[in-house]
Amino acid sequence: MPDVLVRNIEEKTLSNLKKRAEQNNRSLQAELKSLLELYAGPELDETKSMVREVYMKYKAGGKKFSDSAEELSRDREE
Repeated sequence: MPDVLVRNIEEKTLSNLKKRAEQNNRSLQAELKSLLELYAGPELDETKSMVREVYMKYKAGGKKFSDSAEELSRDREE
């Protein structure tokens, strides 16, 4: 896997990243990798396509999905 080098990071930014890593029980490198994957991950259309594939797979197997809007509405009423 390729490496990336980022230069000239502000001290405050680096400090914030280290705090965030500690709060998430990760190394600084693991935290940075997680953030990069989150922000540069799949595009919305790609994500929708993946969800559609999973939905069709389960639907083909006879799985029925409930209407989550109805369930959320019931939960809010309680």
